[in-house]
Amino acid sequence: MPAGNGGGVLDRVNEIKLIGFDCDSTLSAIEGIDELARLRGPECFAQIDAMTRDAMEGRIALDEIFARRLEIVKPTRAETAAIGRLYIERIEPDARATVATLRAQGWTPLIISGGYTQAIEPLAAYLGIGRVEAVPLHFDTAGNYAGYEPDHPASRRGGKPQIVRALRSEFGATRVVMVGDGVSDLETKGAADLFVGFGRYVARPAVRAGADRFIERLAELPALLEQV
Repeated sequence: MPAGNGGGVLDRVNEIKLIGFDCDSTLSAIEGIDELARLRGPECFAQIDAMTRDAMEGRIALDEIFARRLEIVKPTRAETAAIGRLYIERIEPDARATVATLRAQGWTPLIISGGYTQAIEPLAAYLGIGRVEAVPLHFDTAGNYAGYEPDHPASRRGGKPQIVRALRSEFGATRVVMVGDGVSDLETKGAADLFVGFGRYVARPAVRAGADRFIERLAELPALLEQV
C-alpha cells in the first residue's frame, strides 16, 4: 500500500480524541447553583437565577458572581450531595447512550464545568466519565460551607479555554471538542478544535451565533463528529 494512503488511515486509528461536556443545562437539565438557591426560598432563587443567566449569556463576567453566589447560598455538604442526585434524576435523556457511543467511536469524555466537583461527580460516575474539571467546595467538620477552591480556572472568565489547553497537553490529544450551552463554554472556541453549542434547555443567542455547530439533542453528536 502506498505510504500516503496508509499513513492517513493509521493517523485516524491512532488519534487521541477528547470531548468535554459542560454539566449544567447540558448533561443535565438543571443549574446546580440555582437548585441550591431554591432551597433558601423564592427570593434567593430569583436573585441567584438572574445572576446565573447574566453570566451564562455574557452580560457579566463569571468572576463577578462566582464567590458572591456561594456566599449568599452557603451550601452544606448534604445539600450539595442532594444536588448530585438531582443531576442524575434530571439527566439529559440522550446523555448516557451518547457518551457510550462516543466512547465506542474512540472519544474520551470529560466534564468541564463551572459547577461544583462534589455535586457533579455522581453524575460523572453514572455516565462512566472518569475525569471532572470543576470547582471543589470546602466544608467544615459539621458539613457547613467553608469556601471554595479559588484558584481553579473554571471559577473565572477565560478558565475553560485554559483547561482545554491543559487537557490537550496532558493527554497528547490530536482532536478536542467542547459541548456546552453558555458563554463560558463558547470561550473554548479556538482552544478546542470544534465547539458545539447546545440548546435543548436554554438556546442562548450568543452561543448559537458563535458556535461551530449547534445542536438541541446530545444524540446528534456522534453523527456530527463523524462528518467533521
